Amino acid sequence: MNGVILINKQKGISSFGVVAKVRKILNIKKVGHSGTLDPEAEGLLPILVGNGTKISKYLIEHDKIYEAEIKLGAETDTLDREGKILESRPVEQRILEKENIEKILKKFIGKQEQVPPIYS
Repeated sequence: MNGVILINKQKGISSFGVVAKVRKILNIKKVGHSGTLDPEAEGLLPILVGNGTKISKYLIEHDKIYEAEIKLGAETDTLDREGKILESRPVEQRILEKENIEKILKKFIGKQEQVPPIYS
């Protein structure tokens, strides 16, 4: 079998876990994915099977859209919602004003480099 399988990955399983399940169900060794989703993330995960793995480089280059929900005012030891809260403080109302949020979001347009947290 060769091709791409689009899987709606649910929370609680890693991208590698999805690959392992597909590998076992299809009884195929050559299975991969075209981008990692955090175990707590949910969304579309393209699974590449057999010769379909050869198109990985083309899929990774395409734009992606991410939607996120955030909680402001808390810092955890793992830098995500799963960790122990180290510090909590109220959020100033001016930070939540539309103009301020739009100004901050503009900084995220374009290519971004980030170092994922060790727990990611």
